[in-house]
Amino acid sequence: MDRLGTMETFVRVVETKSFSAAARDLKIGQPAVSKSIAHLEERFGVRLLMRSTRGLTPTEAGQDFYERARKIIDEARDADIAISSAAAGFTGRLRASAGVTISRLHIVPRLPVFLDQHPNLVLDLVLSDSTGDLIQEGVDISFRTGVPNDSSVIARKVATSRRLVVGTPAFFEQSGVPKAPSDLAQLSAVIYTMERAGGGDTYTFRQGASDISVTLSGRLRVSAAEGVRAAVLSGLGYAIASEWMFAPELASGAVRAVLPDWNLPSLDCWALFPTGRMVTAKARAFANFVEAELARPYSTREPG
Repeated sequence: MDRLGTMETFVRVVETKSFSAAARDLKIGQPAVSKSIAHLEERFGVRLLMRSTRGLTPTEAGQDFYERARKIIDEARDADIAISSAAAGFTGRLRASAGVTISRLHIVPRLPVFLDQHPNLVLDLVLSDSTGDLIQEGVDISFRTGVPNDSSVIARKVATSRRLVVGTPAFFEQSGVPKAPSDLAQLSAVIYTMERAGGGDTYTFRQGASDISVTLSGRLRVSAAEGVRAAVLSGLGYAIASEWMFAPELASGAVRAVLPDWNLPSLDCWALFPTGRMVTAKARAFANFVEAELARPYSTREPG
C-alpha cells in the first residue's frame, strides 16, 4: 500500500474506532488494515492506537499523526477535485443541510455560480436550524455554526466570524449608546437562546488584558436566528450576534455595531460530514465553494 493509502487507512480506523469498520469503508480485507497499522507503528517506533471499552482510540502520538494525515488527505482530494470538476463537473445528487439564516444570506445567493460550474448536479438543500442525524437523513454535508460536539460527524472549520453588539440606530438613539460592556445591563437585549449555534445570555468581553463578563437582560428570548434578526430590525432591542447574521444591514447602515474597542469570542462555521462513509468529492467541492464565499467580504459579493 502506498504512503497516502496507508494514511487513509489509519484515518478511517481512528474515525470508525474499528479495524473491521475501516475495512468495510475502504473495501479491503481486515487483515490488510491490521497489517497497514502495524507497518506504521513499526516504521515510527511508537504505538499509535490503544484498545478501550469504546473501541480503538489514538495515543497522543496517534492523535498527532491523525490530524496531520487528515490534512494531507484532504489537500490531496482537493487537488483531485479541482482537476476533475474543471474537466467534467459533477453529476447526480448532493444532499446538503444548513441553518436558515446563513443559507439565505450567504449561501443561496451564490448557488447559481456553483450550479453553473456543475450543470449535471442536482443540489438538495435542507434548511433547518436544528442539527439532525446526518446518516439517518441521508445528508452528505451540513454547515453549522458553534462548536461541534457530535462524535458521529467529521468536522472541518470553513470560516470564522466576529461577534458584535448590534442594534438599529434608532434603538441606540432612544436607549443610549453603551460606553462599556457593563452599560448593557441598562439596555433591553434580544437574547438568542440557541447556545449550540453561538447564542446564550452570558458573554465575556475582552480589551487588552481586561475581561468583563456580562449577563444579558431582556424580555424577548428567541430560538431562531431569523427571529433575532426581525426583532432587532424592529427596534425591540440590541443583540450579540455574529457579523454573518446582520451582514446586509451592517453594510447598509440599517444596524450599527457598538463597543468597537471590546472583543467577543469569535464564532466558527463548520462543514460536517457523516462518519462511517467516505466523504464524496461533491460534498468536499461544495465545502470548498462555501468556504471561499464566506471568506469574501459581504460588500464584495454579487448575486450569482
